[in-house]
Formats: sequence, C-alpha cells, structure tokens
Amino acid sequence: MENKFMYLQLFADGGSVVNTTTGYVNANTGAHTDFGGTNAAGQVNTLSDELKTFYDTELLENAKVEMFYAQFAKRQNLPKNRGTTVEWRKWNTFDKAETLQEGVIPEGQKFGMSSRTGAINQYGTYAAISDKLEMRAYDDTILGATEEMGASAAETQEILIRDALLENTNVMYCENVDGDGNVVGATPTACSEMACSEASMSTLTPDMVAKAVTKLKKDKVPTIGGKYCAVIHPSVAYDLRKSKEWVEAHKYAQPGEIYNGEIGELHGCRFVENVFAPVLGGDDYVNAAGGVTYATYFFGKDAFGIIDPEGGALEMIVKDKSQIGGPLNQYSTIGYKLETNGATILYPERILRLMSCSSFSSTDEEN
Repeated sequence: MENKFMYLQLFADGGSVVNTTTGYVNANTGAHTDFGGTNAAGQVNTLSDELKTFYDTELLENAKVEMFYAQFAKRQNLPKNRGTTVEWRKWNTFDKAETLQEGVIPEGQKFGMSSRTGAINQYGTYAAISDKLEMRAYDDTILGATEEMGASAAETQEILIRDALLENTNVMYCENVDGDGNVVGATPTACSEMACSEASMSTLTPDMVAKAVTKLKKDKVPTIGGKYCAVIHPSVAYDLRKSKEWVEAHKYAQPGEIYNGEIGELHGCRFVENVFAPVLGGDDYVNAAGGVTYATYFFGKDAFGIIDPEGGALEMIVKDKSQIGGPLNQYSTIGYKLETNGATILYPERILRLMSCSSFSSTDEEN
C-alpha cells in the first residue's frame, strides 16, 4: 500500500501554473510566462490592475506621510471641464455701530465682496527600470521606486505651498537676545539686522511665540480647533524645545488628534516640524553674520486655499515593460502626475511669518 502511494505522488501536479506578481510560473520546472491570454469566458488573464492598485496606494500613503502644509489649507473642488481657475469669495466686514441721534436716520453701510483666485498647473516625473534590473535585483525595484516617487510627490507639493506662502507680507522678526535671554539692542526690521553670534542671536524664544500669538489674536484671526498652528524647521525647533514651557505633543493630545508632524505646543500654538520649512539666504534674507535665516509660518483658520481638481489628483502611473518597453520589452516606467495651484493666500492677516536665526545658521544650506 505504501508503494502505491509513492507511485501516485510521482504524477502529482506540483503547480504547472502558479500565479505570481509578475506572471505565471511552473512550480515543477521554474519556467516563467508573462501575463496574457484569455480564459474560457474570454477574460484577459492579468493581475496588472491589482498591482496598479497596490502601487497606487503605496505612493499615496508615502506622499501623505511627508505632507505638512496641506493639512491646514481650505480645499476647493474644481469640476472637470470648468477651466483651470478657482475663485474664493468672502464678504466684506461691517464697521461697528455708532450712537444714534434721536429722530435722525443714520447713513447705511456699504456691503460688498472680495475674492481671490488660483490657477492649477500640471506637474509630473517618472523613472525607467530595465528588465534586467527588475528581474535580477534582490529587492522589489518597482516597489522601491514607488516609495521614492511618493516622497518626491510630497516634496513637490510642500515646496510649491511653502514658496507661495513666502510672498505674504505679514512678517515679524525675532529679537536679538544674549545667552541669558535678555534683549540686546532694537528689534530687527530686516534679516540683515538679525544677530547670529555667541554674544547675541535672533532666536525664536517662548516670548517671541507669545508675541506672535498675541498679534494673531489682536488681528482677530480665528483659531484652528481652539489653537493656532505653526510649521517650524527642525533647526529652529531645536532651540525652542529647550524651554521649560514646551509641552510635547503626546502629553496633551490623543493620537487621533495629533497633526502630521506635530511635536509640541507653546502659548496656545501647536507646532509641526517640517524639513521643508524655509531656510533662506541671498541678499534679502542673509543674517548679520552672513548665515541663513528661517521662516516659521503661523496659521489661523482657512488662511490659504488649495484646489482639488477633479481627475487631476495625485496619480500613480506604472507601465509594464510589455506595454512600453519597446520592441524587446527592455524597461518599465514608474511615475506620477498631479495638478495643483500650490497655495493661494486667502487671508493675509491669518498667515504670520516669523523670521529667526538658529544654532545651525552657519552650517545649514538654503532650501
């Protein structure tokens, strides 16, 4: 009986057709066949749609992890076939009421509306992977390229938003303070007046954060969920987190309430750390010692707008070598494209740019 069992196993099918991520494999011989052909119902035999969905999800997740500015934007949809421009409209405010004079009808106030417009542009990039690299590399090159494309997409959007916000003219400059935190000299009115030495430095101190928050309050800027928010460069955060008043994010918020990149809170403002926060140089931004300066953006509610174009959102595009690899199927391509306006400033008073130096001003490079 035992011999009969062994004899039958010699003819068992170890898997003449095994579905894999790249095609079909014969488990007995190792022979590989690309996706293709049809089944009895006439349906095309392929898993390319499944792979496309996987890679698309991978790119979007990687991009989302690296995006910080966009979470504070007011988003506006742009339907298909409606052009490339969006208009945000807001009512003009009224003056406060005056004392009435008995029997006299007061003059009425004028009512009106103002608007801001933003236009989208298309952005995209790709990489080609040779068939040999795809087949012989130890790691999944398509997946690796997808992850890096996600980072590239996030960086593209972060820089577009950051540079658009830099045009806002609502600016404050940090005071020059000595090692004990005492103010030295007059408050700078330009980057060239910002000190950056052992004797004094234009540092983002807790007191400057309090002054920035106070300005936003005096300008009647609405908060975001009861707090203002700021995007800060790691080099500036390094100095600020040394203060005793600093409260780390995990100590005051539930995990679901923490912003992407959030590191802590100070004086009613929640801070998000972003390596793409502006590091500035050149004639307009260099400090008194010749080093770079940093811009920390403070936001109120709906300070800027981002367009969400229908059909133009971030899209992952994977072309298999059988689709695009030329007559000899020699390469695949992985890329993405998106449409965006970067950012459109809706309320200039709701974005405050606070300029400072840091301990790393002499070594950090412009971004």
